[in-house]
Amino acid sequence: MRNNIVHPGAGELTYEIRAIVEIADQLRALGVATRMENIGDPVSKGERLPAWLKQIVSSLALEDSSYAYCPSKGVLETREFLAERVNARGGIRIGPDDILFFNGLGDAIQKVYGLLRRESRVIGPSPTYSTHSSGEAAHAGQHPVCYRLDPERNWYPDLADLRLSVKYNPAISGILIINPDNPTGAVYPEHVLREMVDIAREFDLFIVADEIYANLVFDGQRTKQLSDVIGDVPALSMKGISKEVPWPGSRCGWIEVYNADKDATFARYVRSLADSKMVEVCSTTLPQKAIPQLLEHPEYQGYLDQRRRRYARHADIAYQLLGAVPGLRVNRTNGAFYMSVVFEEGVLDATQSLPIANAEVRGLVERITSADGVALDKRFVYYLLASTGICVVPLSSFWTPLMGFRLTLLEQDEAVFTETIRTIGASVTAYLRSSASPARRAPTTRPAA
Repeated sequence: MRNNIVHPGAGELTYEIRAIVEIADQLRALGVATRMENIGDPVSKGERLPAWLKQIVSSLALEDSSYAYCPSKGVLETREFLAERVNARGGIRIGPDDILFFNGLGDAIQKVYGLLRRESRVIGPSPTYSTHSSGEAAHAGQHPVCYRLDPERNWYPDLADLRLSVKYNPAISGILIINPDNPTGAVYPEHVLREMVDIAREFDLFIVADEIYANLVFDGQRTKQLSDVIGDVPALSMKGISKEVPWPGSRCGWIEVYNADKDATFARYVRSLADSKMVEVCSTTLPQKAIPQLLEHPEYQGYLDQRRRRYARHADIAYQLLGAVPGLRVNRTNGAFYMSVVFEEGVLDATQSLPIANAEVRGLVERITSADGVALDKRFVYYLLASTGICVVPLSSFWTPLMGFRLTLLEQDEAVFTETIRTIGASVTAYLRSSASPARRAPTTRPAA
């Protein structure tokens, strides 16, 4: 073309969680029966939505107002309802004008990073959810800037690493917190959140908190949210109904703004987010109108508790079974519905494989895994998919040097889930033992997790 029209950050827009689906589709066409454990969609994994929930939505669909534009910030009654829920926690107080709706958090994430000055960076966790790392990197036209999550300490943030990164990189203007975390399933204790807020206060930063899984916690404790600990630090909290209700197809999420009045620059930035929604007109009306009725329904809390108990049970099963596999490091999941598993350093190499009976399938996987730059954990993930049909996500795709994989806890049938985890564990053992280098072969025993 006459001019280069490609944004300098275009190369940062990657999303392996869905990209792997294209390969799974090809394998399915070749006769491989797949089990998709790659994406956090409870509905596609068979969760049955209760009749009362469907009745609320269907009743709203009969109202003419559900088909109209709503205010640019969102339905006022819903924003008032959500502000009251924040205020009832006893931390920071907000009003309905401090809430801004988006067409899902993917939309919110792109706008939050896209409306920053290009020179301003938001430091995020590593590993991190791909939509955040890609969105932030694309806005800057550079790779993400990250602080480390420590698999040796329950995937909690390495706060010393965060502090040093902020101190010596003056471009960092904000800190991203994902709690409960995707992809690790970690839930941060109060003292960790408070120290992260303290770092933001010390270096005059704002905080972005992705709290989409805030009510999907099963560690037996009342989890602190950002609004409980934020104090006077400017911040944005991202929430939604896609995982909690669950209604991922609603594409309905919102941002809660904290302390915009404490900093003029932050207030101007928040106004730009609201202006962007005004240019767009508004977000989808019907799901917003449903939120108060759904979350206040007398059966809602019991329904949510039942889901949390199932995820907790599956977290225990995966932790026990995979924790006993030589060559893996496993932490129990305490929130969300994911588990990230790390390969011990040095156990992977480019000679390992799994048996694949179908020659056409084997050829496809060998072509994919022999390409330049294919990470060693991605190689394992594709052999696992072709050999067993189980689709997980390589951990390296979450912007981390760690090698491993992420799986979901969403399978409805406990027996099927248990068999899936056993198959993954057996496949790891077979894969590691297939190494052409005896020095890299996994030990035959390891201490119990």
